[in-house]
Amino acid sequence: MPSWLKLLVKILVTGICLWYVSRKIDWAQSIQIIRRANMLWLFAATLLFVASKLVASFRLNIYFSNINVQLSQRANLKLYWLGMFYNLFLPGGIGGDAYKIILLNRDHNYSAKQLTAAVLLDRVSGVAGLGILAIFYYYALLTNTTALLLLIAIVPGLLIYYLLIKKVFHAFIKSFFSTLWLGVMVQALQVASAWCIMQALHITEHHNAYLLIFLLSSIVVILPVTIGPLGTREVVFVWGSTALLLNKAESVSISISFFIITLFISLIGIYWVYKDPLKENKIVGDSAMQ
Repeated sequence: MPSWLKLLVKILVTGICLWYVSRKIDWAQSIQIIRRANMLWLFAATLLFVASKLVASFRLNIYFSNINVQLSQRANLKLYWLGMFYNLFLPGGIGGDAYKIILLNRDHNYSAKQLTAAVLLDRVSGVAGLGILAIFYYYALLTNTTALLLLIAIVPGLLIYYLLIKKVFHAFIKSFFSTLWLGVMVQALQVASAWCIMQALHITEHHNAYLLIFLLSSIVVILPVTIGPLGTREVVFVWGSTALLLNKAESVSISISFFIITLFISLIGIYWVYKDPLKENKIVGDSAMQ
């Protein structure tokens, strides 16, 4: 699909999602909730979000090291932040994950196939972490037979995940457990960030329910159908709050606040658009070869 058509489709889907949400909530009420936010709690939420991204970048570098892609953690972090910027601000062009693959393949001659596998598994480990935490929150919220079965299913699910990687992505099997727990840690830090947002917005009830919706929305926003996560996360919050009989305006205010934090932090990556994020790594590599 041409880049312009991708952008057009994403703008259309984003618009439809926001229109749908506007039919279900009072935007003025959500904005008013955000305007009364406690800045110290929002700052804490931002720090936790940044911490989650630092851990995520470290996890990705483990996958890179599995296929002998030698990046210093500093260079990898710069590349990761640039990818965050591209994912959010260039929805119609090259996404952040694709850019990492292209840059490492073009400038360092690493295998595009192996790089793609590393980036894919990095995403999969994130989804696995989301799924595990979502099941625990679901069980804590609704202690019923379905919740118990999902809780029990974690063990065989992880076994299948392990065997799949061993069979299809054998080069990455040695880091299975470390990347899995780092994936859980990334999502746990973002859950903590969402909890701080609720404190900032003076939301004092139904925390487990809101956090379950947050986790489910984080799974949905992985699908690249809107401009960044805008629209899809809000739709999930509306649906979730409807199903769990929560305040829709409060729900969407959590989502919007998290999006603003994501936007602000991702914007830092624009610096590496104009400065090669791997320049330092190239110098180190060249020195090692001499």
